[in-house]
Amino acid sequence: MPVISVDGVRRDFTIRVKAGRWRRTRRVVTAVSDLSFSVEPGEMVGYIGPNGAGKSTTIKMLTGILVPSAGRLEVAGLDPSRQRSELARRIGVVFGQRTTLWWDLPLRDSFELLQRIYRIPAERYRRNLATFVDLLALGPLLDSPVRQLSLGQRMRGDIAAALLHDPEVVYLDEPTIGLDVVSKSQLRDFLRETNAERAVTVLLTTHDLVDIERLCTRVMVIDRGSLVFDGGLDSLSGLAGARRTLVVDLPDAAAPIELAGADTVKVVGPRQWLTFPAEASAAPLIAELSARHRVADLSILEPNIEDVITRIYSGRLRP
Repeated sequence: MPVISVDGVRRDFTIRVKAGRWRRTRRVVTAVSDLSFSVEPGEMVGYIGPNGAGKSTTIKMLTGILVPSAGRLEVAGLDPSRQRSELARRIGVVFGQRTTLWWDLPLRDSFELLQRIYRIPAERYRRNLATFVDLLALGPLLDSPVRQLSLGQRMRGDIAAALLHDPEVVYLDEPTIGLDVVSKSQLRDFLRETNAERAVTVLLTTHDLVDIERLCTRVMVIDRGSLVFDGGLDSLSGLAGARRTLVVDLPDAAAPIELAGADTVKVVGPRQWLTFPAEASAAPLIAELSARHRVADLSILEPNIEDVITRIYSGRLRP
């Protein structure tokens, strides 16, 4: 059974628009339209889209903060808007722009307050806290007020806070925002390990596509309130007409190589760049290349997912 089920969900907002010097008129804006998808237990899914696409509205409906205007959704067998308190004990939420920690309290006190709020048994709390303190290197920070922590340190604290009560589902909204390269790598390793060992279902929204590539096997793309893609990264690249690149080093400079199914797009001295469809196998090209030319070295560059997503955002691709 899916742990998250969304079926034909729509969310409208009524806004007031100036229609003259003194008058205001009401206008209905649809943030999410006919949205349907499901997530299986233990999946780690990337949920991406441009600003204003409907990502945050979706997360707020899944947590019970907002009520859908139409359609049906269910998380861990519960209706989020009708059973919000019960659902809160079974989910964890991390917002990169906000914190769930108490600003003026030491990090340790924030964790102890969360233990009481979620009524976590003492033994399980101690075990989980010890695990997260070790994996996230939080030991030196436990007695520091949250307001004195750097963004990266606070984010690690927020991640631990969201997982202390062993939630079934975790929503991560921009979890690596503002972090340096090392901190991002450590956080990704932690999330990957936690997902594998605890089978926590993760829905990840981010503008850092490296997060998606390193963590997720499945990606959903939302644009203008509608789901425009749901599948693996390889499928997304193929759908977008993305191309892989074969970089060939010859012993000496030569005329552009001609191979069936590939296009030579660049030649610099003995090095040449040939592109071919992302979904095609490189083996036949390499075999033909080796039969017709002396090759000093070669490598394959995979499609840039950022370029693929940009094409979707810009409206040039509508899956």
